[in-house]
Amino acid sequence: MTDVFNIGLALLLLGLAAWTIVTRELFVAVVGFIAYGLLSTLVWVQLHGIDVALTEAAIGGGLTGVLLIGAAGRLRNSAVALNLEVPSMQVRWLAGVVSAAVSIALGVCVLALPDPAPTLAHEVAANIADTGVGNPITAVLLAFRSMDTLLEAIVLLFALLGVWSLAPDQSWGGRPGLRQQVDPNGILAYAARVLPPLGIIVGTYIFWVGADHPGGKFQGATILAAMWLLVMMAGLADAPPISRTWLRLGLVAGPLVFIAIGLLGLYTAGDFLGYPPGFAKPLIVAIELALLPSLTLVLGLLLLGAPQRGTPP
Repeated sequence: MTDVFNIGLALLLLGLAAWTIVTRELFVAVVGFIAYGLLSTLVWVQLHGIDVALTEAAIGGGLTGVLLIGAAGRLRNSAVALNLEVPSMQVRWLAGVVSAAVSIALGVCVLALPDPAPTLAHEVAANIADTGVGNPITAVLLAFRSMDTLLEAIVLLFALLGVWSLAPDQSWGGRPGLRQQVDPNGILAYAARVLPPLGIIVGTYIFWVGADHPGGKFQGATILAAMWLLVMMAGLADAPPISRTWLRLGLVAGPLVFIAIGLLGLYTAGDFLGYPPGFAKPLIVAIELALLPSLTLVLGLLLLGAPQRGTPP
């Protein structure tokens, strides 16, 4: 039964991927991408990659899907306003041929890998106990591949700056997104009063257990950002002006703490982002604790978009 389910899931995933590519409606393609992300979550669950499944559901299917929905709406409005022409059939065929060529090249590269493929899994397994972390994903991301994790946090911050740079000059420093006007007694306002306390508990729990069990900062931050966005969507709170000092400090605090601990490793362990013996787990928890609010702010503000409501009072 499990094999039948896996085969069906793989066929459904491939079919959905093909449908997302060939559809001519932009919004339909975005919906297909979101569904593809949710199915990918099931694939990772079947592969026992619970941490990756949580990240795929939160970031791949959730956050990225919402960003694409917003981008699709902006592109549709721009196309109508600018009277943009639809690409010709020749251009579409050329794009298809180039995409197929890239896919074939990637397939050839994968098939050309040596068998067995080179791996550092044995070295990781032999040294993972020194980190004091029970979750191997957290140990890898914050001990053996900590530079990659640091750069990921910095890239997200630069992505937010890129979104902010789209704001007109007169709106710079103002509030991102639109001020929501909803029925204060409606279902959305009710949900925004009931769900955030539960979401904060769940998000904090998923973050805290990430050191020893599936979970972590990205998954927890996504849930916390979703609760923040829900409150703003219901009109119970407004987005903060991006010129606020506390907001900017919160955005950079996580990466700065990460870099500071990395520099500390130069003196205590002889290497950047190295951990002295016996202090690996406390430092890893400190990094994740510092990154959690920064990632929450970045993810929420990315979805709100560029400032568009003038300068703050």
